[in-house]
Amino acid sequence: MAITHLLSTNITPSLFTSQPFLVLKPKRTLVIYPKRPTIRAQSKNNDSADGPDRLISAITYFYPFFDGIQYGKYVITQFAPIQTLIQPLVPAIRVFKSFPLNGLLIFFTLYFVVVRNNNFSRYVRFNTMQAIVLDVLLIFPDLLERSFNPKDGLGLDLMMSFDSTVFLFLLVSLVYGSSSCLLGQLPRLPIVAEAADRQVL
Repeated sequence: MAITHLLSTNITPSLFTSQPFLVLKPKRTLVIYPKRPTIRAQSKNNDSADGPDRLISAITYFYPFFDGIQYGKYVITQFAPIQTLIQPLVPAIRVFKSFPLNGLLIFFTLYFVVVRNNNFSRYVRFNTMQAIVLDVLLIFPDLLERSFNPKDGLGLDLMMSFDSTVFLFLLVSLVYGSSSCLLGQLPRLPIVAEAADRQVL
């Protein structure tokens, strides 16, 4: 009813003009400047999150970490604190690695069921897309290992350093992404955040 009444109301052009008009009264002239209508814009992208959204978003960052755990074979064996940190995740990692197509199935599930589903909040879809992009980037170190696999010498040292760097980046992304989500903050990972923004409208 209110909308119908609003649409049926006659709006005079003078309400939207910026020019002053004169109101003549006996013995004086009053100049009135009409107010311009105020337009307020509201953002369509709501990055706030409730409890379930935070939890779902935090869990998605385990996907690229599990998929790239093999790059930590040198770091994990050399540093006991990292072994202690990874130990509780070993059963889940074994389940993830038990079937060769698990990674691909999870990829399509996250992308089509979560990212492309507007029933999920933008917060969940953005964090899920960041995890997916991070996992896609693992293609490059995998191709490098397949084409360049030294057995000893300087080449092996360089490969160990490269693998360790990839693993540490995945580990930091997991800790930073998951902890930020649990705290209700929006993590933006270097390299992948802009790509995730372009995919999540």
